[in-house]
Amino acid sequence: MKLRLSQKAALHLLLAAGALTMVLPFLWMLSTSLKPESEIFTYPPVWLPSTWHLDNYRKAMASAAFGRYFVNTIIYASVVTFTNLLFCSMAAYAFARLRFRGRETLFLMVLGTMMIPAQVTMVPVFIMLKRCPLAGGNDLLGMGGHGLLNSYPGLILPAAVGAFGIFLLRQFFMSLPRELEDAARIDGCSEAGIYWRIILPLSKPALATLGIFTFTAAWNEFLWPLLITSKDSMRTLQLGLQVFQSQYTTSWDLLMAGTVVVTIPVLVLFLAGQRYFTRGIAMSGMKG
Repeated sequence: MKLRLSQKAALHLLLAAGALTMVLPFLWMLSTSLKPESEIFTYPPVWLPSTWHLDNYRKAMASAAFGRYFVNTIIYASVVTFTNLLFCSMAAYAFARLRFRGRETLFLMVLGTMMIPAQVTMVPVFIMLKRCPLAGGNDLLGMGGHGLLNSYPGLILPAAVGAFGIFLLRQFFMSLPRELEDAARIDGCSEAGIYWRIILPLSKPALATLGIFTFTAAWNEFLWPLLITSKDSMRTLQLGLQVFQSQYTTSWDLLMAGTVVVTIPVLVLFLAGQRYFTRGIAMSGMKG
């Protein structure tokens, strides 16, 4: 009994040390955002600033059009999350519950797209969006204009659905009892009705997990918005943070203040959906 208690205590200490290691960078970021610039690189490091410079946050938000960047990022992340939840769940339902010729082969092809690095497809996708017919001044052949560059559709479409989301939801759907949908079919429910009224309400943990993953990835995306946008009015928050960095200097106090503000929405979302997140991760791997 004493051995078990000592093992539990050691395990809890180990987990606490790991949690502290993960939290320290965020605490340092918060501390740096409140410091005067003269204390940022002092040695030994100063955790608590001598004077708290809350004005750093006002200066950071006034350095660029962060209000517009917030709107752009919220639209981008929210729409991408919605489309992934909708389209991935529809595809996952077909792969998990419907029987049709070539189902397994098609599913393997979808999984195969996860092995292709995003950097390989980035240039072809960029060209396709730039030459989208009848968009952004383009003619029927996709020439003469800028296509979907510097637009919300250009930002959203490449991330509207993903193989990871299809795989995650398919695994969860396969763990649900088939008796529920069999009973619904006997009562005359259509496949669309089964998907909407039975499968989705039972899949809140998996949907919350996918939603958190997708929203966080879109919120923190840097490279694709950098490629697809050139106008300041279409910038996202991650691009906006670059205003604090130049070729030779970096305003670390303002950069950390801006980073704290940008991190808060994702942190709130994760804490709000943590209960569903852990359940979704645990249950989505029950069946292969």
